Amino acid sequence: MLTVTLFTREDCHLCDQVKVDLQALEEKYPHTLIVVDVDSDPVLQEKYGEILPVLEIGPYRKQAPIKAKDLEITLAAASDRVRQLESLEDPKYKMQQERSSKISAADRISYWLSEHYMMAANLLVLLYVGVPFLAPVFMKVGWTAPATVIYRGYSLVCHNLGFRSWFLFGDQTAYPRQSADVDTLKTFSEATGLSEGNTASDLFAARRYVGNEQVGYKVAFCERDVAIYAGILAFGLIFVLFGQRIPGLHWALWLLIGMGPIALDGFSQLLSQPPFELWAYRESTPFLRTLTGGVFGITTAWYGFPIVKETMKDTRRALLVKFRRLGISPD
Repeated sequence: MLTVTLFTREDCHLCDQVKVDLQALEEKYPHTLIVVDVDSDPVLQEKYGEILPVLEIGPYRKQAPIKAKDLEITLAAASDRVRQLESLEDPKYKMQQERSSKISAADRISYWLSEHYMMAANLLVLLYVGVPFLAPVFMKVGWTAPATVIYRGYSLVCHNLGFRSWFLFGDQTAYPRQSADVDTLKTFSEATGLSEGNTASDLFAARRYVGNEQVGYKVAFCERDVAIYAGILAFGLIFVLFGQRIPGLHWALWLLIGMGPIALDGFSQLLSQPPFELWAYRESTPFLRTLTGGVFGITTAWYGFPIVKETMKDTRRALLVKFRRLGISPD
């Protein structure tokens, strides 16, 4: 049978008239009427509060003013569509009908995420950027086995080069290459005795190096990656603090402010070194890696989280209607 969803609220005279018109057409176009009070949830109120009444009849949507004749035409079209789909025995339609007739575990998880997605996102980012800092802590207290697991795990997503990583519990927080020209810091070669070259063996040794008591122990994430995810986390917390009301960053500004500096710093370094050597050799500094990574992380979250917010709103609205239609509490 055809399902008709009416979004309404108390003391809505136009909504009451739509109910009367639907009742008059029920014998000709049998349907199940689901009434949803938009004031029962802020998300529904924000979406429909100013345009009531709103009707959803199959794939069709009508909003005020809804005339009786338009309502009859829409019911007729939706009823014909249902009869055609049923006569064709479309497997996709049958699957949709089955899914719409029950609340699955995925529905409940999606509903929970639609409300708590920022908490989940911030916790995941905190975990992702925080675990690499446990590796040097574990090394410091002598727990080399779990530290090794972290180093190896993050080596799958990060180069882990010692001269581009942070160090904890040592003389310095970073040991850049000599070519980075950071006069205030001892170089990676001076501190470790390892070569700063670009051969495969040199790079492999810099990846494997984790530190010692004097130098300190390497964080299992490079300086730039730490800054990127710390920036995402920082904006995520700010976004929550301001009630998720911060408007999204325009994509052009994201490209200019977020992508531009990190691309310039990264590619100017990459293309100056073997095997490219397109211009004078250049090595970025811990400061520039952190600055460009942080700006990229913040602007990426600024661009992305408001988009996710709107997507989660749509998901929540759809699931709320489904819960109401089936007479099941979403909580």
